[in-house]
Amino acid sequence: MSYSLKVCHLYGDLMNTYGDIGNILVLKHLAEQMGVELESEVISLDQEFNKDKYDIVIFGGGQDFEQSIISKDIQNKKAALTDFIEDDGSMVAICGGYQLLGHYYIGANGEKLEGIGALDHYTKKQENNRFIGNVLIENKETGEKYRGFENHQGITFLGEGERPLGNVLEGYGNNGEDKTEGAIYKNVYCTYFHGPILARNNQIAKHVLMNALTRKYPNEDLTQQKELQVSETF
Repeated sequence: MSYSLKVCHLYGDLMNTYGDIGNILVLKHLAEQMGVELESEVISLDQEFNKDKYDIVIFGGGQDFEQSIISKDIQNKKAALTDFIEDDGSMVAICGGYQLLGHYYIGANGEKLEGIGALDHYTKKQENNRFIGNVLIENKETGEKYRGFENHQGITFLGEGERPLGNVLEGYGNNGEDKTEGAIYKNVYCTYFHGPILARNNQIAKHVLMNALTRKYPNEDLTQQKELQVSETF
């Protein structure tokens, strides 16, 4: 049996400030070890997102200018992205991508940018402050620890149905108050980690791939792929 997965790099030409394409390179590397062919393509402004075409979506981070443009365009993709998420599609959303999946984001200039509300969080802004530095979190469900680097003015508060990617052991996380970092909803992983996150945390990359494979091939024996041992980092 041959396996294949298709990745959508959502706004990959605009939301790649922190080298988020590296997350796709990590997925390709691990997919090869699993015997899985993985292809990717960018879907950007004025292009349709076909929820039935993709198995994984990577939605990276960008600056306020890019986010203001994307905030308008993504409304045309709102229904398809929401359906993809609710149908257990796999997604990794970083920083600006994370914020735009929620209800809204208040930019540095005070402008309210509408998200798509696919996830029930919202993001406000800090006054004259940013959260910058290394972060260490622990996922209470798996016991896995994830490391990353954060650089964000936005402060995010999780809503109904969301649970944190991890609890903060070092750093600030979502808002510097409740000791949460990122969010998990169904097969969506959100985070403020830059770097990119999957290069430093191969366990998350494996979860993303296995979720996508299980969804696409529900009747196949994926034991070999599941048993692949991955290191914490490359």
